[in-house]
Amino acid sequence: MTPDYKYFAFISYSSADSRWGRRVQRKMEGYRMPATLCSEHGWERQPLKPVFFSQTDIQPGDLGEELKMRLQSSKNLIVIASPRSAQSQWVAKEIAYFHGLPQGRNIFFFIVDGKPMSGDPQTECYNPVVFQLGMNEPLGVNIHEKVYSLPWLNRERAYIQLITKLLAIEFDNLWHRHRRRQRGRAALCFFGFALAAASTALLVRSNGTTDVHVSFREATPHNASLEPRRDAVVRLWLDGEERRDTLHCESDSVAPFAMVARRMLGKEVRVTFECFDFESIDTVMPLSEQMVLPYRRDANLFGHVEFTLVDRHGQPLVGHEVAVGGIVAMSDAEGVVRMDVPVDQQRQCYGIAADVPLLDTILTMPCGGSGLTVKAL
Repeated sequence: MTPDYKYFAFISYSSADSRWGRRVQRKMEGYRMPATLCSEHGWERQPLKPVFFSQTDIQPGDLGEELKMRLQSSKNLIVIASPRSAQSQWVAKEIAYFHGLPQGRNIFFFIVDGKPMSGDPQTECYNPVVFQLGMNEPLGVNIHEKVYSLPWLNRERAYIQLITKLLAIEFDNLWHRHRRRQRGRAALCFFGFALAAASTALLVRSNGTTDVHVSFREATPHNASLEPRRDAVVRLWLDGEERRDTLHCESDSVAPFAMVARRMLGKEVRVTFECFDFESIDTVMPLSEQMVLPYRRDANLFGHVEFTLVDRHGQPLVGHEVAVGGIVAMSDAEGVVRMDVPVDQQRQCYGIAADVPLLDTILTMPCGGSGLTVKAL
């Protein structure tokens, strides 16, 4: 940039087009020229800065001395051209004042809306002052010029056209370099996206969640004469947190635990099982998505029989043969009868017979201890 000018360019616009003014300012100031071109022309890598945009520096107002000073200090004037700016008195004043300066030929139009030279006030994008000043061939670029099928690519081309006009260099040379840079960036972005996607997938896989299913199978012979399993409470401890589920009936064979951290898979966790008529389980095992836990009936609950055989006066009957559920035992020296019934033969009630007539012939389980008596007649 010529040292005589404080600003590389001054942006003139209608307030309705302020977003385009900001975009052009960012594009100009942020554009990094190819190193070879900068070396050839003695430029810095960002030769199009600073660009004056009134909304970021001072509020628009009357074309007073301060605004005139900004225009005088600018090498170029960029007009955001649209039907709005074509009807703006302030844009007209800025164009007219700049045109009267020594650098007044450096006026460039960035067309964002409307049609140039249409003659229709509804669509004309050039301010009438342009023609009043004899600027019959304004230097303009149009973002809607349909060179490519993608609108964003046509806008990008317009930005580069504006840059080449401002710097008085060949468009094709800079555009081809710019496109190569874009493709390189796109490739890097794609590679970065693919790497990020892979990392995210790995992270989700390792740090995401999964569902754990704890299945149960009976390890003892099934006995349909006993109550089926119901209201079994299953607990799973994960990082000190207790998860709980209830298997309400025998058909419920799986306790599902949702949203378990995948990082826990393979680690030792505590699992417990509690249910009436079945042995409690409290074990530690590796966590997996499908866990199987064998459970057993409590063989003692309905299977351990113990009572005292007494006569009508309550005296123990010693050495008598007693059959409980078809299993025979003898009363001992204290008249106590003890036996253990296998799980597959257990019942909730047993028939009792003895070598002496009995007052009670039905034994309801569970029972146990010498405090229970069976009387003979």
